[in-house]
Amino acid sequence: MSLRRRFYKDVTVTDDLGIALDGRAVKTPLKASLHLPTRALAEAVAAEWDAQGEKIDAASMLFTKLANTAIDRVAPDRQRIEAEVLDYANSDLVCYRASHPPQLVERHAAFWNPVVDWARTALDAPFEVTVGVIHKPQPGAALSAHALALRSLNEFQLAAYHSLMTLTGSALIAMMLACNATDPEAAWHAAHVDEDYQVEHWGQDAEAQARRALRYQEFMACCRFMTLAQVTDKSHHEP
Repeated sequence: MSLRRRFYKDVTVTDDLGIALDGRAVKTPLKASLHLPTRALAEAVAAEWDAQGEKIDAASMLFTKLANTAIDRVAPDRQRIEAEVLDYANSDLVCYRASHPPQLVERHAAFWNPVVDWARTALDAPFEVTVGVIHKPQPGAALSAHALALRSLNEFQLAAYHSLMTLTGSALIAMMLACNATDPEAAWHAAHVDEDYQVEHWGQDAEAQARRALRYQEFMACCRFMTLAQVTDKSHHEP
């Protein structure tokens, strides 16, 4: 894949939390203004542009990609995105448990019970657990409570949340991250209980390890992006 040559020298954060390259505003792929919700996130996106060498490697700019997704894809189509999340939550990873072997059953309980218990307590979302892989629809009250929590996320957080949901296979684990109810390492391990168990017993080849390393890098970037996108009283600096 050919890379575009770097065409700018200076990268700055504008007063309205946009990104400027040699004074010219950066646009999204759909030509919208790239404005960030917090100065911390704007500075992180600017740092990606500033870190580019002679050529621009878009694959290395995960924050910029997420910001573009939030503006171009999530904001104008939020209702569909939220519906997709609820479909995911309706068959969430942590709600389907193994019946054997005993070691895996114990790990599912140890890593996933706290996720379900948190959803029931913090979100008032009564998610139900089942044994096996046959789909069991979740109670409407659980999905409604999860939908309410989703609406508290701005479009930038929701873009990162959606990626985290896909990377972990769990809408509930992603929501714990969004609510600062768990740390990234704990969430990563909870999402990979089955994979880790298989690796321990059957080993892992180099290609699989490389894929996992890339997923982990993206996962950590999404976690940081979601944190930086959270608007607080101190998130914006007055011009």
